[in-house]
Amino acid sequence: MDFKQLRALVTVAETGNVTRAAALLNIVQPAVSRQLHLLEEDVGVPLFTRGRQGMELTEAGTTLVEYARRVLHEIDRARAEIRPSKGTVGGIVTVGLLPSTSDLLASAIVTEITAHYPGIRLRISMGYAGHLQRWLEDGEVDVALLYDPKHTPTIQVRPLLEEGLWIVGLPDSGLRADQPVPLAELAGKPLVLPSAPHGLRSLVANATKLMGMQLNVVAETNAMSIQKSLVIAGHGLTILPAIAVTDDIARGILAAAPLITPSLTRKIVLALPANRHTSSSVNCVVTTLVACMKDSVERGDWLAAKWLDT
Repeated sequence: MDFKQLRALVTVAETGNVTRAAALLNIVQPAVSRQLHLLEEDVGVPLFTRGRQGMELTEAGTTLVEYARRVLHEIDRARAEIRPSKGTVGGIVTVGLLPSTSDLLASAIVTEITAHYPGIRLRISMGYAGHLQRWLEDGEVDVALLYDPKHTPTIQVRPLLEEGLWIVGLPDSGLRADQPVPLAELAGKPLVLPSAPHGLRSLVANATKLMGMQLNVVAETNAMSIQKSLVIAGHGLTILPAIAVTDDIARGILAAAPLITPSLTRKIVLALPANRHTSSSVNCVVTTLVACMKDSVERGDWLAAKWLDT
């Protein structure tokens, strides 16, 4: 098994066609077929079947492709870090951002990295905390923002900020930023919430359970965009951090108010793998990400947020 075979495997998997893969790899079609054949001989099982849609991965092929992508990604990162432009920090760094933070942070961090570390090639992945933690542990991202996960020996965390959760509805709902709403007032009202075990759902469920209160959940979705679109369509209220709806409020699409009694808050932490070397390029991106977050809190752009990192 060698890197050429792995690249052939991944490229054919992505294109579904040996001819297109050969063109992308800049080699002849028989060479691609031979690399796949040698790889199948090495692992001892078929990796592809020919279907109506072209070359389709077998179950074994799907498993191997996942590992192959990681291997090739690590090799690309190593090359970029070993051979940066003269006098610069170089490398490929993948940052995992939470959906509620991506609009605020993505452009800011790209701007700062481009200006100060032109040798770093930045990749930004967005996902919910559970996905980001798994990607971090699997090596698919180098640094991620998480919602204060349970202790695990595979990652190290650094608390950065605490943010409050708000109730979100249509502009005619009467919700206002300067008029907090007691959680008890949500009893019986239609709600659109993430499904368990999403962190936000668990936080709300635990609070209402202590109050002996029943939630009227009319729809569940783990996509923040769908949460908001269902509210806009009039299906009910939802609960989100204020930063997730700042632009929607400014445009008059949604309205929101802080939740109180109890005040629901969650902590955002910076997470790094505990069992992998942290390169200089990753450290530069970490410093930049933290600075962008702190600046946004101090400017007041990150609503209902309290900076924790010292």
